[in-house]
Amino acid sequence: MDWVKKLLVVATIFQLSSCGEGGAPQSSEVSDINNNKPRIALVMKSLANEFFVNMASGAEAHQSANSDQYELLVNGIRNESDLAQQVALVDQMISSGVDAIVIAPADSRALVPALSRAMSEGIVVINIDNRLEPKVLAEYELLVPFIGPSNREGAKMVGDYLLQDSKNGDQVAILEGIPAAFNSIERRAGFEEAVAAAELEVVALQSADWDQTRSAQVTSGILQQFPDLDFILAANDNMALGAASAVRLASLATQVKIAGFDNISAIHPLIESGAVAATVDQFGDQLAVFGIEYALEVLTTGAIPEDRETPLELVTKESLLPN
Repeated sequence: MDWVKKLLVVATIFQLSSCGEGGAPQSSEVSDINNNKPRIALVMKSLANEFFVNMASGAEAHQSANSDQYELLVNGIRNESDLAQQVALVDQMISSGVDAIVIAPADSRALVPALSRAMSEGIVVINIDNRLEPKVLAEYELLVPFIGPSNREGAKMVGDYLLQDSKNGDQVAILEGIPAAFNSIERRAGFEEAVAAAELEVVALQSADWDQTRSAQVTSGILQQFPDLDFILAANDNMALGAASAVRLASLATQVKIAGFDNISAIHPLIESGAVAATVDQFGDQLAVFGIEYALEVLTTGAIPEDRETPLELVTKESLLPN
């Protein structure tokens, strides 16, 4: 099943399980809850993003293969910036009495109070994808483990690859995600390290909110301001897709090189054609599984959770070619 079909399936589940009017949070429950198995809630960001569609599919496949071990509730929000909806989802999961919450927070700070409420009810919380802000966690005296890759390392990796053939005076633009999100901050820092290592200058740094349409608009403006732009580093593949569209419309496809992050399937044709040079695979379909398995471990053993780093892999045209 390709990601578009997955998106349609999840969207249908969301429509059927909507909990009220006016954009209320939505969730779907996997399998029967009338037993004593642990109930784990997966709370993600936007399921309009293929990355999170794949994450949901990976989690559901894992639960299906381990249905004797736990129940799973899959939740998501309509867009990346709807913090209020994600907070409401966490509160909904608290009310429903789940045993653990595995969360990819839309904001590294705004979700901490809601997660504090969950932990005060004895709910295990595991943080995936976007790290919660350590300083804010410390203010609430919370210990929440992060399971995920080094976003800075991944951004530096793809940035180094994109800029490896750069020359003195080349211009670079960075498209970041939601500025308050920890993974956006880390990816921007990784990109900046790659630019500094290449002894180049970032001429434009703008947020496109992780969104493809917004990215096309932002990139169009950047290209008008910097018609000699050489490179675009996009903090996710949705924004890389938008940037590639704007570059193509400006007839600059042979001039401007682009890199992304996430390795969604929609970016593969652009990498194969050369419109995008590379992306980074952080194995999004397994991130939720890593979090679920850790939550089960904590629930079973009572172990004090610690951070765990997950792998990254550079994806280029060469790596996409069949062996």
